Amino acid sequence: MRRLTGIRLILTGLVLSLAMHSESVSACAACFGKSDSPLAEGMNWGIFSLLAVVGCVLSGFAAAGVFLVKKSASVAAAQAQAQAQEAIDNKV
Repeated sequence: MRRLTGIRLILTGLVLSLAMHSESVSACAACFGKSDSPLAEGMNWGIFSLLAVVGCVLSGFAAAGVFLVKKSASVAAAQAQAQAQEAIDNKV
């Protein structure tokens, strides 16, 4: 059990030392301030494409909601018409 704890401690230290290595920690073009670089353009296109996907999904939900509201209104109108016709038939 002690051996496993020692190995785990060594692996944790190795992972932390690799994660804190100074060469791998650099700012991207947007954070560094060069906003006309290809990296920044690619990031902007990625953001716009994700916004488009989110917009399409939300539009789909809105369309489904409008469909359900219209379908509910038509069913309610058909039921009201059937009840009115039944009331007329019962009087005669």
